[in-house]
Amino acid sequence: MCTRAVGGLGHYLESEGVPTTQISLVREHTERIRPPRALWVPYDFGRPFGAADDPALQRRVLEAALALLEVEKGPVLEDFPDAGAQNAAHPDGSSEGWACPIPLRSPVTSPDEDSLRRAFLDEFAALRPWYELAVSKRGRTTVGGSGLDLAAAAEFVAAFAGEEIPDNPCPEIPIAFVLRAAVADLKAAYIEAVTAQPGDTVPTHAQLADWFWRETRAAELLFEVKRRAARSQDRALQLVTGVLMIPMARTGG
Repeated sequence: MCTRAVGGLGHYLESEGVPTTQISLVREHTERIRPPRALWVPYDFGRPFGAADDPALQRRVLEAALALLEVEKGPVLEDFPDAGAQNAAHPDGSSEGWACPIPLRSPVTSPDEDSLRRAFLDEFAALRPWYELAVSKRGRTTVGGSGLDLAAAAEFVAAFAGEEIPDNPCPEIPIAFVLRAAVADLKAAYIEAVTAQPGDTVPTHAQLADWFWRETRAAELLFEVKRRAARSQDRALQLVTGVLMIPMARTGG
């Protein structure tokens, strides 16, 4: 449920005498809604409790959110102090102690539709065998929310770098939300692929996010999609690409 809906529900429940608390992923929305109690966390959409497979961190987030119930009256908005995320990178933003073992080419510095699309699809093809290895080793995957085959999801997202909005492969669903789900599938496939690599060093969630948003052509493509979609008349598409597709921490917003 979105921050606005949760905040509104919190006000209603409080009016009935039920104390509430919530976790916020978009601080600006929470500041406007002013829910009774909220904990802002510096994590990506879909991960309000932080990195997967880190129960200690997830417990700290949950305890911090529940601790706000001790405040008798709000509105209260506190920031979750994630020291791990803050210390996972050098001051210049580069990751320490881990590097992607998959060789990726240098970014496309002056992308046009064809060159950026081809560069992304080449990169995706290079990572795909590692993704399939990850699925084989783990017996599971978080990819699949879009309902599209992974290759079809990649082609669909890449097509948004063009001047024209592509055909909707799931016409029963607004194209903006199909795009959001396809992007989520691609990001999950990238992370699962790179963490299937052999080695003793296990990257942190912050390092993986840094790698994806700083070093991959997939991220470069998503920034281009965001720029092009901003000119669209589709308000839902503007919302998805402008707020929900790329973490605000990566856009300077």
